[in-house]
Amino acid sequence: MAILGSSTLLKVNEKTQLLIAIVAILLCASGCYFLVPIIGYRSVALVLLLLVSVQAMVFTIRPIIVSATLSAMVWNYFFIPPVFTFEISNTEDLLLFLMYFAIAVLNAVLGNRIRTFEQKAQAEAEKAKTILLYDTLFNSLSHELKTPIATILASTEVLKSESDKLSEAHKNELINELEHAGLRLNKQINNLLQMSRADSGTISPKPQWTDFEEYINSFLTQNYQSSLNRIKFNFPDHFPILKIDTVLLGPIISNLIDNGLLYTPQNTAIKLEFSWEKEKLQIVISDTGPGFPLNEREKVFEKFYRLPNTTQKGTGLGLSIVRGLLTAQGGTIQLTDNKPLGAVFTITLPAESSSINQLSNE
Repeated sequence: MAILGSSTLLKVNEKTQLLIAIVAILLCASGCYFLVPIIGYRSVALVLLLLVSVQAMVFTIRPIIVSATLSAMVWNYFFIPPVFTFEISNTEDLLLFLMYFAIAVLNAVLGNRIRTFEQKAQAEAEKAKTILLYDTLFNSLSHELKTPIATILASTEVLKSESDKLSEAHKNELINELEHAGLRLNKQINNLLQMSRADSGTISPKPQWTDFEEYINSFLTQNYQSSLNRIKFNFPDHFPILKIDTVLLGPIISNLIDNGLLYTPQNTAIKLEFSWEKEKLQIVISDTGPGFPLNEREKVFEKFYRLPNTTQKGTGLGLSIVRGLLTAQGGTIQLTDNKPLGAVFTITLPAESSSINQLSNE
């Protein structure tokens, strides 16, 4: 309740809180006025005190002090005999009134202090979480970025200073290392950009009609030429033309394939299966790696999370980016076991379809 109140305070200014508090007390008192013959005027104090206590959990100190004071005056004037006066003829009622007023004001002060403490604790927790995330990010990227940068600098220096002494084979080897390091660096930068877009909620899908089978063939050939022998994929007959956002789909497929290639033995393959039914595209990517423990499967989609005791290097961003990009498109991802060993990622994504003939008519 206090957390809810904290979020409410961000949206409602103090004048509005004051108005709400006064109206709530008057409405509550009006309702109780007709119930006095049943519950008695002293029970009304408990009802009003409960309302003041609830307000103390969600409003700032000034509206609550006003609410506590007003509720005491209303109870005195309309309910304590003699009614319609501020006179209290009974010593017991006078004591009860003073206790009510003291408890109501105390509620206001304590409620405000508790809420302030909770807000401060929450802010400190958020700050600690942010620091932890940045520490994790920098620790992860220290290897992922420094390694390709060091390779680029070293290879460039050798090519500049000893170009005349190098054989063509050695030059080609250094150029290949430069290309590999550049691609690795580019991938990490793209991952950071995708993570930033997903977190900021600025992703706006722009689906276009695509020959999906041709797109996948081209995508794998361009991005996984050296590992193509480890990627097996097939399409059912007569696969339709789909309206999808390939710009957003590319990083999703790429991160899942990279994850599979990283954790599976060199002599094993990553399997991709594609299907379409009822305006939904389904992509199943399976591997024969170590898989994921059942209690870790939801955590692996969190930013910077990596499985305990893993020996592979990485930033822990890939799977969180996958889920963020899918969510932005109304898609889902599910992680299950691949029997007898490995992991299966099942992607479901909304996608309009059309045959080639229908598309040409459109």
